Amino acid sequence: MAQGGSRECVRRRPSCFQAFPSLDQMFDALDHGESIYNIIPAKEVQPEKMPMYRSKFMAKVPPTASTLCTKGTTHPVSTNLSGASSSHLAPSKEARTMGKPPGASKSHPEEFTKKGSRHGRVQPLAEVKRENPDALIPSVLKTQLKPTVPRADEKPVMNQVTSKNFVVSNAVETILAAPKKGPQKTKDYLAKEDYGKVPRYLQHIKQDIEDEYEYIRKMQQQEEVGRSSVRELDEDERLQLIDGLKTRWEKINTDYQAGTHLTKLDTIGKIKRKEKHEAELTQIEKDIERLNRKTIIIDERC
Repeated sequence: MAQGGSRECVRRRPSCFQAFPSLDQMFDALDHGESIYNIIPAKEVQPEKMPMYRSKFMAKVPPTASTLCTKGTTHPVSTNLSGASSSHLAPSKEARTMGKPPGASKSHPEEFTKKGSRHGRVQPLAEVKRENPDALIPSVLKTQLKPTVPRADEKPVMNQVTSKNFVVSNAVETILAAPKKGPQKTKDYLAKEDYGKVPRYLQHIKQDIEDEYEYIRKMQQQEEVGRSSVRELDEDERLQLIDGLKTRWEKINTDYQAGTHLTKLDTIGKIKRKEKHEAELTQIEKDIERLNRKTIIIDERC
């Protein structure tokens, strides 16, 4: 096409044209599951082996309340009742009946006791000084009692002269010195401030005894007051009480016998009346039995 006196060639891609596929796509299209690499055998993958399971309980310990291994134990019926698994509860029966086989107790010729097998070798002093000199240092130093010997280069001061008169000096020191104390005398117990007085602990004991006597005295007074209100029952009064109780017993028994023909107690009143009569008769019989004793004491305060 020409526009404006110039020609321009324009190439257009036909609509039916498509891009070529890539090499990978071509190989994938031609791949039918066969390859030369398949000739090489693949490496076998070993599965990971899990650690062996071990129970937390001991295999030699019988189960709880087991009936096995009960011979020779203090549990004749069952063992391991507490469920313990720390030790073997059943006794060991190795070589119990026939003993050990011949030669089992014989020592092995190559396992004899050798030098230094039970304890370590003692190092010589020279070796200790060379390897571990700190072990020779004493932990506690001994107190020095005497002065050390002077060295050769330590010379004493010579040619010292003094004008001191030792005779006069000793006399003056003796005159001015304090007198020596004599030996300590035995302690004079007569000079004690509490000498001749009653000890304090005896005063406390005496006071405790007085308190006990006072307590006993009060108890005796209370007992005497109680005895004054207690008297023995007279014979005439006792017989009179017995006659009165018998009269009352006969009266209540008459009322009780009046209802014995009732074979069916169909009301609450009949039941209560019968129980009341029985209780009164029982109490009167107990009172009569108590009054038949030889000696009867009466407390007037009750």
